[in-house]
Amino acid sequence: MNELHIWRHPKPVGASGRCLGRTDLPVDPRKARRLAHRIRQHARRHGLPREILTSPLRRGREVGRWLRRWGWTHRIEPGLIELDFGTWDGRPWREIAWAEVAAWEADFAGHAPGGGESLDRLRERVAGVLMLLAAAGRPVLAVGHAGWMNALALHGRRDAPTAADWPAPPRHGAIRVATLL
Repeated sequence: MNELHIWRHPKPVGASGRCLGRTDLPVDPRKARRLAHRIRQHARRHGLPREILTSPLRRGREVGRWLRRWGWTHRIEPGLIELDFGTWDGRPWREIAWAEVAAWEADFAGHAPGGGESLDRLRERVAGVLMLLAAAGRPVLAVGHAGWMNALALHGRRDAPTAADWPAPPRHGAIRVATLL
């Protein structure tokens, strides 16, 4: 079956309490190896290809490097990168003005938080990556980010999501499987 198996990256070092989009924080090598091992087991169990796509950020890329050490093909897919939070990115949430957060909530899909990327734009990017992956005609394994995975969960929905519609972030290391049409 033509499916996308995507895992959320391990928790990056120093992320607690921060607005984290494209800030490229390191990840504990043991956690990256642990997730790579789980992906390898999943692929064996389900007869999936030994190829992994990852976000260009270290928290995804390091998992791919472990798999490459074990004989896998590792490719960076720029479209898997997390939402761009602009000037908010990497800052502690407590330093971001509540009025700015409220403006985003008021136009959750269309507003670009911190002047970065809107959720509408993220959803377009996710749709583009899914079309590209579907064209391959085979199962795809990937490591990505919570925002990307949440946009995937709402893929195909015609109306703009509100803040109340947006799913809770998947836990670090969690998997989502989606059919590629």
